[in-house]
Amino acid sequence: MNSIQPLLDSPLFDLLVQSGKASTTQKAAAAGLGIAVFLGAVLFAVVVHLFMSFCLKRVCEKAGTTPGVLIWIPIANLVPLLETAKLPVWLIVLFFIPFVNIAAGVFLFWKLCEARSKPGPLALLMLIPGVNLGLILYLAFAD
Repeated sequence: MNSIQPLLDSPLFDLLVQSGKASTTQKAAAAGLGIAVFLGAVLFAVVVHLFMSFCLKRVCEKAGTTPGVLIWIPIANLVPLLETAKLPVWLIVLFFIPFVNIAAGVFLFWKLCEARSKPGPLALLMLIPGVNLGLILYLAFAD
């Protein structure tokens, strides 16, 4: 039994055909569509990651540090951010503790705002979904 078989036998495919029975061709087409949607989502995630890494790279550069290649690697990108904020690297441990990681992130961005000569309390915007992305863009592209 292949890994796609449960998907092909699911009620979702029955909804695709009004008779309630999907043909093999229809199941194959729907499976192909599912794979295409998955690959599209992965591509979107990679593009977002690369753009956000570029923004964090700009934040580091505008604050006067060279982030290096670590800025492009998830989790490892905290090292150049902490160095830019003039915080000890061991604080990475705090990002793995639930709820503490929220405070650590706000504290990190508070220090990054100050390193960019922006008001530190702007970092509180990191607590608002959607607005937090705007803060990163602001830090990356504002003069």
